[in-house]
Formats: sequence, structure tokens, C-alpha cells
Amino acid sequence: MTLQAIGVVAAGLIGLGVYGTLSQQSIVMLMMGLELIINGVLLATVGFWSLTTGGLPEGQLLAIVAMAVMAVEMAIGFALVVAVFRRREVDMTDRLGSMKH
Repeated sequence: MTLQAIGVVAAGLIGLGVYGTLSQQSIVMLMMGLELIINGVLLATVGFWSLTTGGLPEGQLLAIVAMAVMAVEMAIGFALVVAVFRRREVDMTDRLGSMKH
């Protein structure tokens, strides 16, 4: 695979993520859009690292650390969504209003 092909796929993931983030009102779908953006950035970073440095293992380590951070981020995000839903029974961003209550 060439660097250009990896860049096109990464840009597509980032574009889909931005569209999903800006067009959805469901909190879960918003988080999925953010996840697509992070995956696109991760793919671009690891692809660039792999193809420019000859496949050194540091790029693989970067991917593993980034995926672990993404998993923790999604777990915390879903825990917050569940807590907000249980407290206020709200699953859409426009009905949430404020986090003060």
C-alpha cells in the first residue's frame, strides 16, 4: 500500500467522522463520529511512520498506546452517557441543556 492510499483512507475516515459528529444529535452517534476522527488520525500517523521509517517497531507501539487511550476514552464517555441518561432520561444533545442540575 502506498502512502497516498493510506492518506486517502485516513482523510475519508476523518471526513466521515467530522460529518457524523456535526450532523448527529444522539450522544452515542456523536461519540462514534469522534472515534472515527481519532481512527483516521491514528491510521495516518501509523501509515506515515511505517512507510517513512522502514517499519520500525516504534510505530506499532504508538498504535497500541493510541488504541488503549481510545478504549479508555470511550469507556469513560459511555459511562458519562449512561449516568446522564439514568439521572435525566436524556439521550439527545439538544435536550440535555446544561450539566448544572
